Order: sequence, then C-alpha cells, then structure tokens
Amino acid sequence: MPNEVIDPQAIGALAAELRDLLGPDAVSDEPEALDRASIDGSHLSPVIAEQLPLGRAQLVVMPRNAEDIATAVAAAVRHGVPITPRGKGTANYGQTLPMAGGLVLDTTKARRILDVGDGWLRAEAGATMIAIEQAANRAGQQVLQYPSTAQSTVGGFVSGGSGGTGSIAHGMIHTGFVTALDVVHAVPDAQLVHLEDAATEPYLHKYGTVGVIATVTVRLEPLQEWRAFFASFDDFHDLLAVIRSFPELSPTPRLVSGDLPTLAEALPRDAAIPAGRASLRAILDAATIDAARALVEEAGGRVEDVREGAQACIKLSMTSYNHPIEWLQKAYPDTYFHVEVWGDAIVDRIDDLHDVYEGGMLHIEAQQGRPIGMLAGVYRGAEAVYAGLPKIEQLGVGWHNPHQWYVDYEPAETITLASETDPHGLLNPGKLVPPGTFHTGSQL
Repeated sequence: MPNEVIDPQAIGALAAELRDLLGPDAVSDEPEALDRASIDGSHLSPVIAEQLPLGRAQLVVMPRNAEDIATAVAAAVRHGVPITPRGKGTANYGQTLPMAGGLVLDTTKARRILDVGDGWLRAEAGATMIAIEQAANRAGQQVLQYPSTAQSTVGGFVSGGSGGTGSIAHGMIHTGFVTALDVVHAVPDAQLVHLEDAATEPYLHKYGTVGVIATVTVRLEPLQEWRAFFASFDDFHDLLAVIRSFPELSPTPRLVSGDLPTLAEALPRDAAIPAGRASLRAILDAATIDAARALVEEAGGRVEDVREGAQACIKLSMTSYNHPIEWLQKAYPDTYFHVEVWGDAIVDRIDDLHDVYEGGMLHIEAQQGRPIGMLAGVYRGAEAVYAGLPKIEQLGVGWHNPHQWYVDYEPAETITLASETDPHGLLNPGKLVPPGTFHTGSQL
C-alpha cells in the first residue's frame, strides 16, 4: 500500500487543530517519530517482513489521558484522516501498522492506574501490564493474566492479544478478563462510551477497528506466592511425557513452557537452562513445588532451580509463547519462521509434526484441555509455509496462520459492528476483510 495516501492539507489542518486542543508537545510530524510509529513486531513473520513497509504514519498524536483520546479521534474524523491506535508497538503481525497513512494515536502517555477495588482494577489504555500487576500486588491481589511481553500496554493487550501468563487457569482474554471498557467510536463528536461485561467482548482482539479503547477494567484475584521453576531433560520426548500433568497441579500453575535444546540454547543465557538439554520452565504456586519436582524426577528429568520474587517470574514469562521464536531468529538471523499449533497431537505425534518443515522444532505451552505451541521451521518462502499447513492438519493438529494482519476473530460480526461505530472506515484501515478472503487457521 502506498505511503502518505492522505491529502497533506488534511494532515496539516488536523495537526494544527490537535496542537490547539492538546498542546504542541502532544503532536509530532518529525520523520523520526513517524518512522517509530510505523513499525511493530512484524519482523517475527518473514512472510510479512518481505512485504514491508505496509504504510507510514503522516502524523502522531500522544494523548495524555482517556478524555484526550476521545478528543483526538473526534478531530481526525472531522478531517477525514484514518486513525491507527497503538500501544507499545509489540504486535507481531502488523496489527498496528498504519496501512493507509494518516494519524497514529499513541496511547502510551495515557497510562494512569485510575482505581483499584476488591477484585478489579481500572486503568487507562497506555498503562503497562507490569504496572497494573504491581498496583494489584500492592492491594494484595494479582491480574488473572498478562502477555509474555509484560511491558505491553493493557489497551494493546486486549486489542491485539489473546492470552498469556495465567491462561492455564483463566483461558484467553474473552473469558472474563475484561469487565468494563471505555471506547471511542469514529464519529465527529466522539466521546467515551462506557461498556460492561458481555458488551465489551466485540471490542476485544479487534485491533481497534470498531473503536479505540481508552480505559480498561480487568478482573483481579487474591495474590499468590509464585516461584520461577526450571527443569531440564535429556530428551524432549521425556519433557512432553510430563508437561500435560503440570496444569493438574493445585493451585494451577501460571505458566508452563517447554523447548528442545536448540530452542532453549537460543534463549538468554541462564545457568538454569543448560546447553544440550530440553528445558521446562514454569511459574508455580509455592505450595506445588514439591509435587512438580516429583513429576520431573519421575520422568527422568532434573530440577535446575527454583527462584522467588516477581522479577524472576516476569523474566521467565519473557521466554514463553512467541518469545522463543524471537530469540531463535536472533540466534539464527533470516532462518526461521513459525506457525501456531494446538491439540493433543502436538504431543502424541511430535516426530511427525517436526517432519512437516525442515528443521522443525516445537515450543510448547501447557494448558488445561489442549496444549498449544509454536512450530518453527526453516523459511523457504511463503508458498512452502502454506504447503505445510494441510500436512499439519492431517496429523490432527490445529493451526493458526500468524503471517497476516487481518482481524481473524469473528470477522463478519466485526465488519457489521464497524459499519455502525466507524461509518467512514477510518479506524485502522486495511485490517478488516470479508470472511473467506484468507486462511486464518484450521477448526480442529
């Protein structure tokens, strides 16, 4: 898509109005700021990376609070300028790329923790998940889950994420994590629209295409005493033999991850992740450490370390979900890609799964029900990636295509809602396409 597709006069008029409304420091059209606002974590997909750039911002606004977010959206609508909302820019699949140019609305300055109650916390969209967790901890509570990139903003997490640390017990973000939102629709007199409970769900994992999230209220639970648990095995098969037992520990673990030696060796160097051995890493309730140790030792593994403190647990989270693939790509530049996979067959038919792609390696996340994972392989072009997907499905393995930037959760319903909340098609253009336009994944 061509860069700077919006009339520069409209951009200039919007910039002048935003500076008047929000102050000169809240608005930038400096090239460096535009470049920073026009990238995200899309390099994780070589399929997408080959197509970059997918658009460049023409203006950046940084509202200082939720009310200013509404002010910025209203102004952009009046000038007919597209709006791409953005948090920390950690999205892996192009969700925050300004494909139609226009305005990037950077929410990171709107970061106040607004209130903490018994079982809930309300924050502005730009508050980081680590700041939210810390605020909850001070009140003797914890968030139900946070993404593996804990410095992500809460608005970015619920707009583009799915789950993370805590999902073993609580599922994904659509299962009661969010209890209320203040959103902004793309209308000339835009204001904060308050939504609660089920009414919030159509706005989750929608990349800001149906409304810009300004505040988020998340559910909390009583604080637990967590430990970072490290174990290793001679063979990845031995790790797989035990990993499905970990979610059955009570209290339920917050995270359980596993990797083959090559993937584990790509992670940040740590004595508890020894070279040449498959690595199992978990965030466990302190009361379950002895039981976890017994599981590991009965499977022929060994416990490498058990660490106390929130910092150790956050650091361990950074080696989960997509992060091992990212570390693998850093260790072996321009070599690997991944596909998201799930189901018992990723354990039961692991050798067949590894054979689908050259250099196949599975990173696994234990869950209650079906394990999920990231299957890495040597990149031989997009056609080779897609040619492997039917083979994955034939193994009884579910898959999701991470090499596209479209809204892939309830796209038909999202398009219908966007026709009401964004009548001029200004919210994150390029991210909504009719169902069936692309392959998002299998239904297994």
